[in-house]
Amino acid sequence: MTIRANVSLSRGAFTLQAQFEAPGQGVTAVFGRSGSGKSTLLRALAGLETPQPGGAISVNGVTWLGQGINVPVHQRRVGYVFQEPGLFPHLCVRGNLEYALKRSVGRGAQRGGRDGVQGDVQGDVQRGVPAFDEVTALLGLENFLWRNPVTLSGGEKQRVAIARALLSSPALLLMDEPLAALDLHSKEEILPFLDRLFASAGIPVLYVSHAPDEVARLADHLLLMEEGTVLAQGPLADVLGRVDSPLARTDEAFSVIHCDIVELDGPCHLSVLSTAAGDRVYVPRITAGQRQDIRLRINARDVSLCNQRPVGSSILNILQATITQLSASDNKGQQLIQLRLAGSDELLLARISEYSCQQMGLINGMDIYCQIKAIALLC
Repeated sequence: MTIRANVSLSRGAFTLQAQFEAPGQGVTAVFGRSGSGKSTLLRALAGLETPQPGGAISVNGVTWLGQGINVPVHQRRVGYVFQEPGLFPHLCVRGNLEYALKRSVGRGAQRGGRDGVQGDVQGDVQRGVPAFDEVTALLGLENFLWRNPVTLSGGEKQRVAIARALLSSPALLLMDEPLAALDLHSKEEILPFLDRLFASAGIPVLYVSHAPDEVARLADHLLLMEEGTVLAQGPLADVLGRVDSPLARTDEAFSVIHCDIVELDGPCHLSVLSTAAGDRVYVPRITAGQRQDIRLRINARDVSLCNQRPVGSSILNILQATITQLSASDNKGQQLIQLRLAGSDELLLARISEYSCQQMGLINGMDIYCQIKAIALLC
C-alpha cells in the first residue's frame, strides 16, 4: 500500500518538480516554509492542477495519472480539507454532512439505513472509512448536528469540514494547513479529535503544515519541501534526525521520541515517563485519560552533551546515547550532533558549538550523556 507521485508544473516564476513515495496508510506530513510548493503539490494530487506530460500519480495501486490516464477530479476519491472550512451556510451541520454522503453515492458507495444517513458499516469498513455515527462521535459533533454553521466556533466548523471530507468516501484525505486559521485555544481543542480520527480512519492522510508541533504530534511519515522540490522523505524520526536536511539547517531543528507513562502523579506536580532503555523523563503533570504512548518534542538547541553523567545538576532529564553522526560547521560556529538513544533506534539531535565539539573530542561511536533543558509534551 503506497502513494506514488512524480509531478512537474510551472506557475509563473514558480516550478514544482516533486517526486515521492509515502505509505498508503497513516499520516504523512508535508512540511516546509511558505511558498515551498506544499499546497500546489496537494492540488496536483487532487487533479485541481494539470501537471506537465509524463507525470504519474497512483494511490494504493490505483492510477490517477499516467500514460494515457488522467482521472477527472470528481472521480479521484479525494477528501480535501482547506484552511477555511467552506461550509454551506444555508444547511445545518447534518445537512452539510448529508451532502458529503450524496457525493459518496455518486462515487459508487452503497449507503442507506436509519434516517437515510447511517452508512452501511460493512461497506465503510471495506473502504477504511468510518460510518456516519462513528465520524460524528470521533469528531464530537453529536450535540450540534442541527445547528447552523454560523453559530459554531472556528474549531467546531473545522471539525465539521473534516467530517464532511471523510464522509465523501475518500481513498486519500488531503489536509492543507487545516489549523492555520485557528487561534491557540481552538487548535488545542481540535488536536485530540485529530489524534482519535487518524488512529481510527484507516485511510492515508497527506497533512500540509509549517507548524513543527503539529507535525511532531500527528505525523508518521514526513516529506520536507523546499522551492518546489521534495528534499527529504521517510519515517518521521528518520527525517527529523538527519543532520543534512533543510529543517536541520534552521533554528527549528527538533526530534521526536516516544515514552511510556510510569507515574501520572509524580513528585512536585510532575509525571514520570520512561524511554525504551528505562531512563526516567520528568514532564509537567499529564491529565489522566490521555494516551499511554507519549510523544515528546525536543529542540536540538535544548540538548547539551556531557562526557560523564552530571552530578548535582538542576536539569532533571538526562539520557544515555551514542553519537552516530556529526555535521560540518554551519560557518557560524555551530554543529549538529545525531545521537541514538540507548536501548532503542530513536534519534536525537543536539546543536552545540563547534568549539565544544573540539574540546570534548566528539567522534562517531562515542557514548555520551544528553541533558534535556526543555521538553514539549505532545498529547
